[in-house]
Amino acid sequence: MFGDYTFDGNKEGRPSNSNNGGVNVSSNSSTSTAAGEAVDGEKRKMIITPPSTSTGSWESSSSDSDALEKGHYENDDDDDDGDEDIDPFERGRGVNRMGRGHDHDDEEQSPMTVKRKPKKEFTYTAEEEKAVVRKFDKKVVVFMAVLYMLAFLDRSNIGNARIANMDTDLQSDPPNPQYYSYALSSFYLAYLLFEWMAILWRLIPAHIYVSALVASWGIVACLQGIATSYPILIALRFFLGIGEAGFTGVPFYLSFFFKREELALRTAIFISAAPLATSFSSTLAFAITSLSNIIPIAPWRLLFLLEGLPCILIAGLAFSIIPDSPSTASFLSPRQKKIARVRLPPSSSPSNNGTGLSALKDPTAWTTSLIIMLTNLAYSSLPAFLPTILTSMGHSPLSSQALSAPPYLLSFLTVIVTAYLSDLYRARGPFLIFHAVFSFAGYLLLSLSSTFGLSPGSWLRYAAVFPAAIGFFNVVVLTIAWNVNNSRGGAKEKGVGFALMQVVGQLGPLGGMWLYPDADGPFYTAGMGVCAAAMAGVVVLAGGLRVYMRGQNTKWDGEEEEGRGGEEGVMLMERGVERKKERGFRYML
Repeated sequence: MFGDYTFDGNKEGRPSNSNNGGVNVSSNSSTSTAAGEAVDGEKRKMIITPPSTSTGSWESSSSDSDALEKGHYENDDDDDDGDEDIDPFERGRGVNRMGRGHDHDDEEQSPMTVKRKPKKEFTYTAEEEKAVVRKFDKKVVVFMAVLYMLAFLDRSNIGNARIANMDTDLQSDPPNPQYYSYALSSFYLAYLLFEWMAILWRLIPAHIYVSALVASWGIVACLQGIATSYPILIALRFFLGIGEAGFTGVPFYLSFFFKREELALRTAIFISAAPLATSFSSTLAFAITSLSNIIPIAPWRLLFLLEGLPCILIAGLAFSIIPDSPSTASFLSPRQKKIARVRLPPSSSPSNNGTGLSALKDPTAWTTSLIIMLTNLAYSSLPAFLPTILTSMGHSPLSSQALSAPPYLLSFLTVIVTAYLSDLYRARGPFLIFHAVFSFAGYLLLSLSSTFGLSPGSWLRYAAVFPAAIGFFNVVVLTIAWNVNNSRGGAKEKGVGFALMQVVGQLGPLGGMWLYPDADGPFYTAGMGVCAAAMAGVVVLAGGLRVYMRGQNTKWDGEEEEGRGGEEGVMLMERGVERKKERGFRYML
């Protein structure tokens, strides 16, 4: 990464002493080998001494400071074929060993010289980069979306199981009408308590971590099918919440592979598995319920078993497919691994070496957390209660299973289109606000339907479910991308900011599980009104956050134009590659 080296040492190969106790690097205008021949390139003289006992650190200085063009990076240690990086100090140790074994060492041969390949630029085309991104889309994003679909299936199918006689089979004597809400809340209580597991994506290899999570929640999901009472089901739902809580860090994991302007679409593909799963669950529940007369197993038990078993089977596949990072992706060639690595910008914050707790002072992290909390009131409650709500409208249990699917299927398609446009225009706030207003309108109509004199089974009430569901699914996707995009700093800051959003956000479902008591049917006016108010709050928070971000961007623009402050011209060193930020960090609006 430093071109050709000349290590100044004694004939034993040991580094000579230096006053500063560090590593000093100087450049010469010519390059020579041990024999003195001239070669193309540049020679660096590196004097290595042990670290100072007072500082305990190495220091270096370099004369290279030219900014590199986009898509062109100096080939520090790598060839175009994607050889792995080698630490320069390892090379120094190799030089010492070679020096000790040399037969012709004499006083005039110090400092020792080692022939190094001249520096060259690593270049790649836009087509090559697109090919790498497509592979990540196919191998990482799609597979993670499938896993999330299975997770959401196991989480939300309890709503379908309830109207398939689960409530009757598990209810106590005398019956407790709150048991169902307890079962729902226990899942989200565990989700909240174990949300911190999102940070484990940086500590445990992803292929091990994910496969363990998938297997664990698959086993618990199947065990729900043999529950004999509500207390047992409540306990199993708690353990299911623990298993799925660790999976919430997937959008953070995707940021290891994609640029910030690419993230919303990939997050959308991942999150859109939720409405797709709900639609699939409703369709599968319809099929299973319709076969209840010829199957000796209770339909709700069979539903839990059939939807939990695929998770156990796919856990082994996850172990072999999921890469831990771009450099460990087995489906990439050595050159593609290097492209995947160098195409991502390095962190622009020096706090990348810290604890990441600076994210707790970021108002954007707290605001997006509050947005998720309000949205989750609706996001978590409607899938769990929609079959019951439809039944209370006068539809049969079989029809309610079928009618639950269309709103979520349309939500899936809308999420993909919205995320694509959001990435295309590099904007999150306007799309988020639009869908929050859309969802607010749907919930407002549902909450006022009795006031307007609509009948419980009115098709207008059913139609209002569509904007409500479409809106909150899109808000969730865009808010998650907004949070990750606007985390200043490196992976630690992003991880802490994301974990904060997940912890605060899960306070919403704890309240959402109590919005639709049976006594409020068939209109559930209070619950629908709370969701409408929550989506109105999202509009206010998102609008205020966007105004704040715009003001900060304007402030940073002024600082950089005046040549004071800002981050322009900050030289970043990562894996020996020097790059210059032409423009400092800016919030994505």
